[in-house]
Amino acid sequence: MSFPLGWYRRLIQGTAAERTNWRKIGRGTGIHWEDLDEDVSVEGLIAGRRSGESQESFRRWLEKRTVT
Repeated sequence: MSFPLGWYRRLIQGTAAERTNWRKIGRGTGIHWEDLDEDVSVEGLIAGRRSGESQESFRRWLEKRTVT
């Protein structure tokens, strides 16, 4: 399965190594990227749903990522 990275801003910000560090969650109903603190449902991917993360949440995450 593939999808546009542009749907998930955290994935765009991640390195290739961070994006390859993923695991299935919920008995295969979702995908979790530990390094990027991102969770995506397979159902959402199939339905073509983009990230619902707010601009403020993304800004805080990005700010925290820059600091550490």
